[in-house]
Amino acid sequence: MSILQQPGLTQNPKISIVTAVYNSCNYLDEFLARTAEALAGMNCSVYEIICVNDGSPDNSLDKLFELKKKYPNLIIIDLSRNFGHHYALFAGVAASTGEYVFLIDCDLEIDPGVIKDFYKEIQNTSHDVVYGYQEHRKGGLFEKISGGLFWSIFNLLSETKVSRNVLTERILSRKYADSLVQMGDKNLFLAGMMNWMGYDQKGIPVKKIKREGRSNYSLGRKISLAVNSITSFSPAPLKGIFYAGLIITLLSLSFAAYLILRKILFPGELFLGWTSILVSISFSLGIITLCLGIIGIYLSKIFSQVQNRPLYFVKDIFK
Repeated sequence: MSILQQPGLTQNPKISIVTAVYNSCNYLDEFLARTAEALAGMNCSVYEIICVNDGSPDNSLDKLFELKKKYPNLIIIDLSRNFGHHYALFAGVAASTGEYVFLIDCDLEIDPGVIKDFYKEIQNTSHDVVYGYQEHRKGGLFEKISGGLFWSIFNLLSETKVSRNVLTERILSRKYADSLVQMGDKNLFLAGMMNWMGYDQKGIPVKKIKREGRSNYSLGRKISLAVNSITSFSPAPLKGIFYAGLIITLLSLSFAAYLILRKILFPGELFLGWTSILVSISFSLGIITLCLGIIGIYLSKIFSQVQNRPLYFVKDIFK
């Protein structure tokens, strides 16, 4: 893909800044101003800023058109609908041409000025990826507990280990970015995919800035992301179904043997325990339903993979 460059410059950009845009109209002005300021501080004059409009329902796209007049290195990718945060970032990485690719959210929870720290780190080392993480998770008590629990469960079940409280913000070498695009996953979980790939990676602590406004990730979307990420990188739930079924079967056979033995030893005793039987039946039905649901999730992933549909559709690219 050709890119927009400053007049008189023909070389590929030194760095590509990639961000996903969704309900971001109020942040774009300051985000681009801070990003341009950070790049100027790095003496980087050849760059591209790729903003991927992920079907944003607000006026983000119009705002980007307005800002494009001020920032000639801005490239706008307009997706055909909302595909999701990870898919939008993936589209930006696929379209990038810079020697390095820096991923960042444009909601200003992370100061765009941190790009200087990431760039310096990857320049001074042989790492292919430098990623950001929170030393102390931001947010309320529920967010801290649920976030910590998610990463603990993910790393417990998955063979692919991911640093706790990892952030979107990271800088990728061109070699690494090209390898990421080659992956054929249809159910994207970028943090897991990026760790699974290997290469030389290093984390640096980044502090989030508390801001007003609601997160674009509702509780439902967070749960959906958690289910998708765990089932994409771990067969443990399927193995758990087998062991749970084995244990329940053994317990059921033992209880049946107990009832038969009791009937033989005490033939005149009235048969009691209907409550325990009903509880056992209800419990078994609940387990069966849960197991079928887990199997259904994995089958849906297989279905998505074999359909082999594109991850996203680009409606327009404005260079």
